[in-house]
Amino acid sequence: MKLYQITFLGFIFFALLISSCNTPYTYKKRGYFHIDLPQKKYTTFNKQEYPYTFEYPEYAHIIKDTSFFDNSPENPWWINIDIPQLNGRIYLSYKDLSNNNFDTVIAEAYKMAYLKHTDIATGIKDSLMETPNKIEGIYFNLKGNTATANQFFLTDSTKHFIRGALYFDATPNEDSLALVNNFLKKDLLHLINTLRWK
Repeated sequence: MKLYQITFLGFIFFALLISSCNTPYTYKKRGYFHIDLPQKKYTTFNKQEYPYTFEYPEYAHIIKDTSFFDNSPENPWWINIDIPQLNGRIYLSYKDLSNNNFDTVIAEAYKMAYLKHTDIATGIKDSLMETPNKIEGIYFNLKGNTATANQFFLTDSTKHFIRGALYFDATPNEDSLALVNNFLKKDLLHLINTLRWK
């Protein structure tokens, strides 16, 4: 092929390439799926055989916890609060301090928050809290791609101790879970602030 033929074919190819690009490029932002969040309404958990009562969201279901690390729970007052439409679950474990050492129970709560997540968390903040019902405890806020970003325990230091943690049935990703995590954190705080001992 001669040089003018190669140039002519190159020109035709270039013209076809230019004419085929007739739609403008539209930049698409990176995003996540739209999530429909339910309206916040609360109902009371107040079963006679349980040593505590609290308010929880109407869109959640309470089920009795039947397993703990492949063993039966140590008492019948452990429950899970399932939020199926958001793939969330709040685990609540109760201990009677007349049968358990207070210092041991507190140490276990710190271990669950710190030692189990230290390798993954980018930060862990614990905050002392007192509820409107004069119940004291610690709230743990974990940052990073941890399995749980919100944990707490409440106690009267003599008789009652309850520990809670919010988990999702999803691969831990702080960014993609942020919306749902913040939404359910409000429910968790509502549960904490309405909890009472019996």
